Amino acid sequence: MNTRERFEKVRREQQNHFSLRTRLTALVTLEMLVCVLIAYCLDQLFNEVFPWTVPLEIELIGVCLLIGILVTSQLSKYFFNPIKKLRVAMDKVADGDFSVRLEEKSSSKEIMEIYTGFNLMAHELSSTEILQTDFVSNVSHEFKTPINAIEGYSTLLQDADNLDDEQREYIDKILFNTQRLSSLVGSILLLSKLENQQIPTNQTEYRLDEQIRQSVVALETAWVQKDIELDVELDRVSYLGNEQMMRHVWDNLISNAIKFSPQGGTVKLRLTQKARKLTFTIEDQGPGLSEEAQKHIFDKFYQEDSSHKKEGSGLGLALVKRVLTIEKGQITAENIPDGGCCFTVALRAK
Repeated sequence: MNTRERFEKVRREQQNHFSLRTRLTALVTLEMLVCVLIAYCLDQLFNEVFPWTVPLEIELIGVCLLIGILVTSQLSKYFFNPIKKLRVAMDKVADGDFSVRLEEKSSSKEIMEIYTGFNLMAHELSSTEILQTDFVSNVSHEFKTPINAIEGYSTLLQDADNLDDEQREYIDKILFNTQRLSSLVGSILLLSKLENQQIPTNQTEYRLDEQIRQSVVALETAWVQKDIELDVELDRVSYLGNEQMMRHVWDNLISNAIKFSPQGGTVKLRLTQKARKLTFTIEDQGPGLSEEAQKHIFDKFYQEDSSHKKEGSGLGLALVKRVLTIEKGQITAENIPDGGCCFTVALRAK
């Protein structure tokens, strides 16, 4: 039985349940009757025990207020707790977690219907996400071979002796764009692989500070070309994790800081360890992040600054986020008051 058929079955079963309106009406009527009965009993008790008498109207008002507050507080939990559960589940879906499901069994017809509809929506979104991810992954894999062939032949043509300057320029452009496309395909395939991975693999102990220094050296051409000054202070830190995957984190963060820093700017890198908490921060002097960008900066293919779209694919920070999630780490981004942006990576020493 598929999800839609199950949904229709639940809706048919719901015909045997009372609606929330019926339940609320019945409970309020019962509450009023109980209040009147208790007030009447108290009136009879007061008349026998105390020499003075309290007007029945005052007793009714006092008892109704007291019982109404107590009973209503309990009834509100019964009626509003399911709504709170739905809100929490909807927040998870908004964050991209389509695996969340709600228990469909309920004594309320409306709650059953809402929960069943929510589960159907989450199921359809999950199926669409899987289909989209598989499609992108498969297409990217098919692109990889012809792209590599174009890149290889373009490299061979660069060594030809009978080319004029214009032809060499065209070949250089072909090679540059095929390399960009090859890098994009590689990032998509890697991200697709990581999205289906939940448990850290290939855990080895290595020097985290040395790995960051290696990333800085590997990007030397980029920061020298922009005359970027690097302010680096890294504590000696040993870390147990996937060394190959973590390298993507530092390469992306450092290259982004260099990309968005102005000519002759400064990029600060800090790595500290306190107890079992590792903290890495990288600050640039770029334009910073808008409020909208801060919400979507780690989303796939998101790029706020259209002027830099030719320099990236919008997958770098999504890849960083996924790697750190697998490594049980976190990353945050915030603007610096004096200008620029700061990314903070938090890891646990193992």
